[in-house]
Amino acid sequence: MKLFTVDEANALLPTVSRVVGAIQRAYRFVTESQEAARHASEGAQHGGGGMPGGTKYVKTLYNLAENASQLEALGVQIKDYERGLIDFPSMRDGRVVLLCWQGGEGDHIEWWHDLESGFAGRQPL
Repeated sequence: MKLFTVDEANALLPTVSRVVGAIQRAYRFVTESQEAARHASEGAQHGGGGMPGGTKYVKTLYNLAENASQLEALGVQIKDYERGLIDFPSMRDGRVVLLCWQGGEGDHIEWWHDLESGFAGRQPL
């Protein structure tokens, strides 16, 4: 597991923020298309099916997975696709904690929490 200092996480945040934005847009589209995808899947089981915008749906699913993998490769953990909630593992007082940020919170990380407490246990840096 990669560990970040606050400065390292903040330096990476512009890149991560762009990826998170793409994840949020893709997730919104996929969520809005779920009923049509379910209907197409049921039709396919009976020899029919199809989905208006099906190609875009599949491409968006692929992009969503690719962007999530990009964050993982950087060592960043995505916790909530809809909110764009991410964590950067870090050390604080000799223990691993998570520096916490979500879409719309600005260009600096201002929160952290214990591994066990999650978002509800966020504390200011």
